[in-house]
Amino acid sequence: MKKDTFAPTPPMGWNSYDYYDTTVNEDQVKANARVMAEKLRDYGWEYVVVDIQWYAHKAGSMRGQFQYIPFAPVEMDEYSRLLPDPERFPSSVGGKGFGPLAEYIHSLGLKFGIHIMRGIPRSAAHGHMKIKGSAVRADMVADPSSVCRWNPDMYGVRDCPGGQAYYDSLIELYASWGVDFIKCDDICNTDNLSVSGASGREYEAGHEIEMLARAIEKQGRPIVLSLSPGPALVEKAWHYKRYANMWRITNDFWDDWELLKAMFFRCELWQDHVERGCYPDCDMLPLGRVGKGFGQERETRFTHEEQRTMMTLWCLFSSPLMVGAELTMLDSWTLSLLTNREILAMLTPDCRPRQLCRDGEKAVWIAGNRGEGTKYAALFNLSDREATVSVALEELGVGAAGARELWTGETVSQGFSQGFSQGEGRITAELAPHGCAVYCFER
Repeated sequence: MKKDTFAPTPPMGWNSYDYYDTTVNEDQVKANARVMAEKLRDYGWEYVVVDIQWYAHKAGSMRGQFQYIPFAPVEMDEYSRLLPDPERFPSSVGGKGFGPLAEYIHSLGLKFGIHIMRGIPRSAAHGHMKIKGSAVRADMVADPSSVCRWNPDMYGVRDCPGGQAYYDSLIELYASWGVDFIKCDDICNTDNLSVSGASGREYEAGHEIEMLARAIEKQGRPIVLSLSPGPALVEKAWHYKRYANMWRITNDFWDDWELLKAMFFRCELWQDHVERGCYPDCDMLPLGRVGKGFGQERETRFTHEEQRTMMTLWCLFSSPLMVGAELTMLDSWTLSLLTNREILAMLTPDCRPRQLCRDGEKAVWIAGNRGEGTKYAALFNLSDREATVSVALEELGVGAAGARELWTGETVSQGFSQGFSQGEGRITAELAPHGCAVYCFER
């Protein structure tokens, strides 16, 4: 099954991590899904993703000491496959897994996704547990030298027939539940905490990416494969593109201006690798209410200007969009960001994004939808003070015609203070600190 047939544009959805960390439960997932169905689905938002440690008992109960409780009990079947914690996901009791929850999400016209850690549970290896479809057991396929540096739950899987059988059985189970999206962690960059960033271990799980992709292909179900964490290795772009739909180009992204500013460099690095069905991933959108599971519940620290800058860059770059807000507390401002149809219209690989210039003070991005003949120009003020940012019309490949600014809806033309400078053939914007303006030029 060709990847571009079920991910022709970057996936859009909600993920539980930014608000709940490891603690989300079934009722909370359903409540957020209902809001998405009511307020966001018609704008393209469709995936509801349960993030990390849905299988762990008492997850989050020692958050003051550990994000992930070392070697805590996990829910698991006889074939070494993790199952939802029945205390948090009561509909999973009786071997039903996430099937009932996925069915509920699907009934709302949405799609269902889960987070997994790469590999096989350590407790399965220690217990010499079975693998479905294989004569070997978990301890024979587990690689005890390949472990995540920040999560204690799994061993890596060896590149062997028994290892492939394990991944095949895992995806078979997920497909039976109705899973549409898998976010696999500790696989895009397996040493993302390295101080030097060049330990030699950054891609030691490349074979597990292939094993997952083969297992998905065997099922014949359109399951989006998302790889985390970043930063992804640009020299491995060909490998990500062959086997996955999206891959993280940054470490965990949070509501910090310096992290957002750094994304202009990361997007520039990856701008030539955006194509239908394959998307460099800028990570989640920390908008609205976030941080409860981390003991830091708050409104996003991003200013309104910074939030617009983030949405503009993510959409123009064609990054997947996963919002982390608690949707039941969605305010009108955040809703307006997530439902601006003209901004979301840029979210297509047909736009072919390109960073025209960037320095410590400003950045300019351009794109053009070849099918529609629409061209875009985004001007960003990266400085901490008000600034004028401009770009020559010649560089945009457009004539001296009118344009529309997509956040304000204002039509700009020659003679406007925020518009074309008639004598110099430039489009110019007066921007607040960390602010942006994005213009659409239609044929």
